[in-house]
Amino acid sequence: MADAKVIPFDDDRSRGSAAPRPSRRRGAGSRRKKHEAAPVREIGEVGEVQPLPTRAAGQDDVPVTGEGQGHEDAGGGGLERRIAGGLSFLRRRLTGDYEVDDFGYDEELTDQVLMSLLRPVYEKYFRVEVKGVENIPAEGGALIVANHSGTLPLDGLMMQVAVHDHHPAGRHLRLLAADLVFVLPVVNELARKLGHTLACAEDAERLLGQGELVGVMPEGFKGIGKPFSERYKLQRFGRGGFVSTALRQGAPIIPCSIVGAEEIYPMIGNAKTLARVLGFPYFPLTPTFPWLGPLGAIPLPTKWTIQFGEPIPTDGFPPEAAEDPMLMFNLTDQVREQIQHTLYKLLVQRRSVFF
Repeated sequence: MADAKVIPFDDDRSRGSAAPRPSRRRGAGSRRKKHEAAPVREIGEVGEVQPLPTRAAGQDDVPVTGEGQGHEDAGGGGLERRIAGGLSFLRRRLTGDYEVDDFGYDEELTDQVLMSLLRPVYEKYFRVEVKGVENIPAEGGALIVANHSGTLPLDGLMMQVAVHDHHPAGRHLRLLAADLVFVLPVVNELARKLGHTLACAEDAERLLGQGELVGVMPEGFKGIGKPFSERYKLQRFGRGGFVSTALRQGAPIIPCSIVGAEEIYPMIGNAKTLARVLGFPYFPLTPTFPWLGPLGAIPLPTKWTIQFGEPIPTDGFPPEAAEDPMLMFNLTDQVREQIQHTLYKLLVQRRSVFF
């Protein structure tokens, strides 16, 4: 595999041929279908609620189950609707009658399949606790900036589920990822379907300008590839490219602190020579990997907390503020310090890594 090359998020240049990128995200004219056809109305969405049978005077208050309409609606009817909805979904996938945006994001597949696969890991395995989700605006562009850790980037996926499932508006988080993600087989396609795009200023600005919620982890490989001894110590945030992007679009910056991901793969070593041969930024050595083979790739079931901080507004700055290096440095430092302070606070409150 060729050497992975990370395109700096601070650089405003176009990514050229690093990864194919379409043009726009939302709007009636920016979504495309595999086949133009009349919209299909899902069977699972129709049907009127039948009134419950009235009881005679003096009749006991018991639910209508076992026989009659009440039992049919509560049992077989719901199952039939789910089956019909699933068949309708499969029919649209097979016929190509579904939409993706210009970045490759497939909202229907994400909601009905990919989120359903990630949700058990989120709820049952890592048992994620979410705080401060009300700090995310209900509409309009916003930039969520989070710490990055865990050897493998599972923290970004869990943050996506947290926003999707807990935000009152059910918003979708569009993550900015390194170019390595888009050259790996299978991973590339799944990342596009989930709404990920390359971590460059051009794509980030377009998404924010279209009112999307964008997530970025400025530590990059320095964050997820750091040794276990440096856990929860934020690495350098670069030159403030994410701040410049937010300033250009007047989008608020929302700091996000994630506790629990550092311990899923305690990285006690790094086989640098093997990493260069494979074209990876690092090759982790953990207490279980590669010593236990495939079993060593199973993450430890740590208890997670994700906290979204108060937004830092940027719409009060003039347009030329995006070119002010001192302002970008100050805002970058403010975001970094807020994330680090929240991490320390959550660690003090944490009673156990696993419970």
